Amino acid sequence: MTEPLSYNKYLKVRDLIGLQECLSDPAHHDELLFITVHQAYELWFKQILHEVDAAASAMREGRASSAARALARVAEIEKLLVAQIHILETMTPINFLGFRDQLNPASGFQSMQFREVEFASGLKDAGVMRAFREDEFASARLRARFDAPTLGEEFYALLARRGLDSPPDDASLPEDERRRRYRLRVRAVVEVLTHFEQRHEEFQLGEALISHDEFFSLWRYHHVKMVERMLGTKRGTGGSEGVGYLKTTLDKKFFPELWEARTHLDSRHGAGGCPFAGNA
Repeated sequence: MTEPLSYNKYLKVRDLIGLQECLSDPAHHDELLFITVHQAYELWFKQILHEVDAAASAMREGRASSAARALARVAEIEKLLVAQIHILETMTPINFLGFRDQLNPASGFQSMQFREVEFASGLKDAGVMRAFREDEFASARLRARFDAPTLGEEFYALLARRGLDSPPDDASLPEDERRRRYRLRVRAVVEVLTHFEQRHEEFQLGEALISHDEFFSLWRYHHVKMVERMLGTKRGTGGSEGVGYLKTTLDKKFFPELWEARTHLDSRHGAGGCPFAGNA
C-alpha cells in the first residue's frame, strides 16, 4: 500500500538536508553556513529564471500585466537575496579563512544560473561562454540563453506592436544606426513615462523591469562590500581579481534605455518641450 504524501516526501527534505557536505576536516563550524547560503542562492536563481521565462512569454503574447507581475516577484526575490548576503557577514574574517582554501579553484564566477539571469536580462558576454566551455551541461544552458531574445528585446518588441517606434538593436548594423535606434527606444520610454495613465500597462511593465535592474545591481553592491569586509583585496578562489573584478560590475545595467529616459523627462512635454522633437 502506498504511503500517503507527507511534507517531508513532497519537499524531499531527506535529500535536501543531505546536500550540504563540508570539505574541511574536521568540518569547520561556519562552512555549513557558507554552503547553505549559496545553495539557497541557486534555488532562488532557479525561481528567478522561471519568472523571467514567464515574463518573456507573456510579453510575446501581449500580456503586459502578467509579465509585470512575474517581474515584480523577481524584484521581491532579489530583495531577499540582498538580505541573505548579510547572513554571511555573521562570520568573522578569520573564521572564513579557516575553510576558504578548501574551495579552490571553485568560484562564484562559475555560477551558471547567475550568468543565465544576466544573459536573459540583457548582459550577454561571449567571454563568459568561453569560461564555461569545459562544462557541457552549463554550456548548453548558457548557449540557449545567449541565443534567445532578452527581456529588453521582448519589451521593445511589445512597445512596437503597440504603436511606439522602438526598433530592435542589431549588432550587424553600423554604429551610427545602432545609436539612432537606441535613441528611438529611449524616446519610446519617455512617451510611456510621460503618458503613464494612457499607457498604464506599458508603464507598469517598464517599472517592473527597472526594479529588477535596480535590485540586481543592489545585490552586486552588497556582495562587493561583503567580500571586501571578509577578504580585503585578496584574489578570488578561482584566480580572479576578487574585489577588484567585482567592482567593475557595479555600473552594469540590463536596460540602459529605461534609465536614460528619466534624464529626458520634462513636464513641458510636446513639440516645444520634448528633447527629441525634430530628431529621428
